[in-house]
Amino acid sequence: MTVKITEDMKFSSAFDYIDNGVEHGVLSPFETKEVLLKKGQQIAAGFKPLTVDIKMLKDVPVELRDGVTIYTDIYLPTSGEKVPTLIAWSPYGKSAGTAPRYKNLFNMLGMGNQWNSGLTKFEAPDPTYWVEHGYAVCNPDMRGIAHSEGDTTMLGSQEAEDGYDLIEWLAEQSWSNGKTALTGTSYLAFSQWFIASEMPPHLTCINPTEGLSDGYRDLAFIGGIPDENFIDRLAVNHVSATGAQREDLVKEMQAYPLADAALWQDKVADASKITLPAFVIASYSNTLHTFGTFRSWRTLGSQEKWLRIHDRQEWPYYYDEANTEELRRFFDYYLLGQDNGWLDTPKVRYTTIDFEGNNQTDIPATAFPPTESQNVRYYLNGPARTLQTELPETDLPVKYVAGGLPGRTSFQVTFDQDTQFVGYPKAKLFMEVEDYDDMDIFVWVQKLDQRGNVLSEFVVPNHGAALQDFTQEGASALRYKGAWGRLRASMRHLDAQLATDEIPAYTFDRVEKLAKGEIVSLDIVLSPIGLAYQAGETLRVVVSSKDELGSVMPGTPGCTPDNQGVHVLHTGGEFASYLQLPLMTK
Repeated sequence: MTVKITEDMKFSSAFDYIDNGVEHGVLSPFETKEVLLKKGQQIAAGFKPLTVDIKMLKDVPVELRDGVTIYTDIYLPTSGEKVPTLIAWSPYGKSAGTAPRYKNLFNMLGMGNQWNSGLTKFEAPDPTYWVEHGYAVCNPDMRGIAHSEGDTTMLGSQEAEDGYDLIEWLAEQSWSNGKTALTGTSYLAFSQWFIASEMPPHLTCINPTEGLSDGYRDLAFIGGIPDENFIDRLAVNHVSATGAQREDLVKEMQAYPLADAALWQDKVADASKITLPAFVIASYSNTLHTFGTFRSWRTLGSQEKWLRIHDRQEWPYYYDEANTEELRRFFDYYLLGQDNGWLDTPKVRYTTIDFEGNNQTDIPATAFPPTESQNVRYYLNGPARTLQTELPETDLPVKYVAGGLPGRTSFQVTFDQDTQFVGYPKAKLFMEVEDYDDMDIFVWVQKLDQRGNVLSEFVVPNHGAALQDFTQEGASALRYKGAWGRLRASMRHLDAQLATDEIPAYTFDRVEKLAKGEIVSLDIVLSPIGLAYQAGETLRVVVSSKDELGSVMPGTPGCTPDNQGVHVLHTGGEFASYLQLPLMTK
C-alpha cells in the first residue's frame, strides 16, 4: 500500500468470495473479455430488459500507483463515439446487481427490481439508462474486493488515491472524452468526498447523494458513543477471492477510542478542498447520512454547487425516473457540454415535513437555512413540563432513572398558529448524574397531532406489517420520526475552531468524567430539520437515557448506552436548559 496511515490500521481476514454466479450476481464469474449485451436482453428474471445495445468490458485490469491491480466492469455505447464516464466507487461488488441479498433488500423496501436492468451496482447508476444517453459507467471492485489485489481499507486517503488513479486511467482510454464524474448513494457518496478532495485533473463534477463524511463522528462514535453493530454489518461486504485482509473498524474503535488518533483524522473528508461543480442530495431523515451530508455541503469549496433536500429514503429518490432525468441535466451540462439551462436551477431546494401527507418539496432558496429562518430558544419548564420562550427564573430539576421506566423525560409546546422550523436545531442541557460518573443522552424532537398522537412517516414504499415491526423502535433510515441527536457527557468538550452557537462540534479528544454533584453543560447537535406544525399541533422534545430511534437498518441492534444511576436535568435560572429551533419568520 502507498499510504502511510495503513501502518496504523487493524486488519482481519476478508470474508470468502463465493464465485458461483449466484451469490455475487449472474455476471460475477471472473473473465477478462468484451461482451455485447443486446437491447431487449433480460440479465435475470424480474429485472428490466435492456433498453439499448451495450458493450461490456468485463474484469478490466487497472494498475494503481503502487503496482496493485484492481478490476472493473465498464459499460459503453456501441456507437464508437468518445463518451464521459460515471464512476461508482464502493466495496459492494461490481457485478452484484442480481445478487439475492440486493434483490431481497429492494423487495423488502417495496421497490421490487423492475426499476433496474440487473447491471446496476448496489447504490450506483443503472448502466442501461446512462449508456442509452451517451455515457459510460465504470463499476470497480476496489482494492482487496473479489479478485482485486491488495488489502481492503475503508474510507480515507488510501481510497482517495486509488480513486484518483482510476479516474486518470479512465480519461486515457480510447473511448473516453476525458471527462468523468462520481455518483451514487451512501458509501458511493461518502467516498466522493474523499476522492474529490484529491482533485484528480480529469474529475469534472460530483453527485454525492446522502453520505457521511467523518468516519468517527458519523459512523463509529456518533455523539462520542461507540456503535460496533452497524460496522459489523458493513464488514460482511469485504469479500475476497485472493485471501486479502480487510480493515477492521471494530478493532480500530477499541484501539483508538478518541478522534485525535491519526487513523480517525485520516477518515475526515475535507470538502473545502473540492472546487468542482457539485450536485448534493440530502434528506432530514437518514440517521446515518444526514449530519455528514449537510456538514460537507456547508464546507464545500465549490462555487458551482447545488443542494436538494428531499423527503424520501435515498434509494427510492436516486432511482426515481424524474430525479434521474434531472441528474442527467446536471451531467449533460458539465460532461457533454449541452446548453440546457442547468445553471438556472435554484442553488438550494428544501422540503418541509408535516407527517400528514402534505409535505412541501423543492422550495427554492439561496441558502440553507433559508434567510427567513431565525433561531429561537424554547426553555424547558420543569414544573409544567412545557417549552416556553421566557427564561424560567427558578431551577426545578427533573429526574429519571437511567435505563429504567420510562428512562426519559419530555417537554411540550402547542402552537396557536401555523409554525415552521427549517435549519439547524440544537439542545443545550444542564445535567448531572447521581451514583455514576457518565451519561449517554439521546434527544428527539417529535410532532404530535391535535389528539396527542406521535407522528412519523415511512420514506420507503413498503408500509406493511413487517416494516412496521422493524421501524417501530429501529430501522431509523426507513421511517422518519423527527430531529435527533446524542452525546456522551464525558465527550462534551466543544471544538473552539468548528463549534458555533448554531451548530455544536466536538473535539472527541478527551474523556472528562463527571464528579459527584457536578452540573455539566451539554451542547447537543441535532439533525437538520424542515418541520411544519399547524395551529393546535404540538412539538415534544424527549430527553432519554435510551437509543429511542434504534439502529439504521432492520436486523441490526442500535448502540448500547453506558448509563447507570439517576439523571438530573436542570431547567431554570443559571441552569436554564433549552431547545434552540430555526423558526421561519415569513
